[in-house]
This record gives sequence, structure tokens and C-alpha cells, in this order.
Amino acid sequence: MTFSMTGFAALEQPLDNATLLLELRTVNSRYLDLHFKLDENLRSLEPVIRELIGAHLSRGKIECKINLIQRSQSNQAMRLDEPLMQQLAAIGVQTQVHFPQSLPLTVADILRWPGVVLNDVLSQDTLAEDVKRLVHQGLQDLNASRAREGEKLKALILDRLGQIELLVAKVKPLLPALSKEYQAKLVNKLQESLKNVDQERIAQELVLFAQRIDVDEELTRLTAHISEVKRILNSDAPAGKRLDFLMQELNREANTLGSKSVSVQTTQVSMELKVLIEQMREQIQNIE
Repeated sequence: MTFSMTGFAALEQPLDNATLLLELRTVNSRYLDLHFKLDENLRSLEPVIRELIGAHLSRGKIECKINLIQRSQSNQAMRLDEPLMQQLAAIGVQTQVHFPQSLPLTVADILRWPGVVLNDVLSQDTLAEDVKRLVHQGLQDLNASRAREGEKLKALILDRLGQIELLVAKVKPLLPALSKEYQAKLVNKLQESLKNVDQERIAQELVLFAQRIDVDEELTRLTAHISEVKRILNSDAPAGKRLDFLMQELNREANTLGSKSVSVQTTQVSMELKVLIEQMREQIQNIE
């Protein structure tokens, strides 16, 4: 299956006393480039999340954003840390001995003291499992999005390949006649210019020239590259880098076809081929 490197997924996971919010965004890149925006309570999970993403994606610039929104506990009875308050009371008595003029702790001071008011703390182990499940589901949604975009790219590339095949099929039958026509024009010019030229020497030069302008091999390689592009598009392995290489090879054959051209028809076909190949190359930059 062909995957685009462009995709997006957003998920929300309610927990007992909080909510996890996940966003995954991907754009094209030559390598796997990960960027994280994690809630402070989730920073320790970055290596685990990085490993999960690496198991699903091989290329692209990926931004992973996870927020943890803890819900208010106003509807629950307040709980206090009794041992801590006893320690504060003992410390207050000792302080008064040494500093009799100091003011004792007020109720407000005690309630503001870190740790006196107990909140339900999310278990890190449970939270880690919840985050892993959420990221796994997010990656599945992201890959589904990338697969849909990849199918569009695949259809576009196959359409361009079909047009290239039509051009090859159009120019190939013309080559023998074009070669003979050009040779005949060349012979006439030579005979007019040099009346006493050795006919055998002319024939030898024409054979050599015909070999130099023969593009049958280039057309054959074009056809072979087209078949390979189709095979890669239908495989399950990451295809972007291999397709990019094949675009270079296709362009090389199109350039050679143009440089060997001896007619307007083949020159025009060469230009049309290069336009189609460039259109494919631009789209392939987005394929994983």
C-alpha cells in the first residue's frame, strides 16, 4: 500500500479524574523527524512514545502533542494529610520557643502548605498504559489518513505512467521511417556537395550515425522503468526513496531521447515525457 507522508489524527481519552488529548501531524521529510509537545506530567513517557511512532512510521516530519487536563475535585470531600499537620503543629510550637514574638500559623497558611490537602493523584503506571493505548490508536487513525492520501497520489502517478506509455507507443513505430528519411536527406546533401565521394564511405558513415541516433534502447528502458514503478506502488514496503530514484532514471532516458532526436515528433515527445516525469516527481516527494 502507498502511504503519503502527510496526515493528521486527533483523539480524546477520558480518564477517572482527567482527560488525555492527542494530536499527530505529519508532513514530508527525507528522514524520520520527531517533535514532541508533551504535558509536564508526561515528559518521562517520551522514549516510549518515540518507540511506538518509530514502529509505525519510517519517514516524515511528525509532531506529537499530548495534553493532560485534570478535572476539578470540587464535588469530592476534601482530605487532609493528618501526619503532615501534626508535624506542622510540632514545628510551630518549637518555633514559638525560640521566637516568642512570631505569629502562629493560620488555618489558611496550613491549607496552603504543599501536601496538606490531598488530591487524587493519577498512577504513573496506569497513566503510561493509557497514553500508549491512545498513541497506538492515534497512529492507526493517522496511517488510515495517510493511506487515503497515498491512494490519491498513486492514482495520479499511474495516470501519468499511462500517458508516458502512450507516448512511447506513439513514437516507437515512427523510428524506422524517421531514420530512413533522415538518412536519405543526408545522402542527397552529401551527393550534391561532393560529387566524387566514395559511396561505400558514405554508407559506413550513415550506419555509424544511425547507431548514434537509435533510441530503441532508451524506449525499452523507459518501458522497464514504468513496470518497476508500478510494481513498487503495489508493494507494501516504503516506496518513496526508490520511486525518487526511478524518476531520475526516467528523466535520464527522456533527456537522451531528446538529444538523439532527428525530428520534431521525437523532440516533442521528449519534452512531454519530461513534463510528466516532473509532475510525478513532485508528488513522489510526499510518499513515504
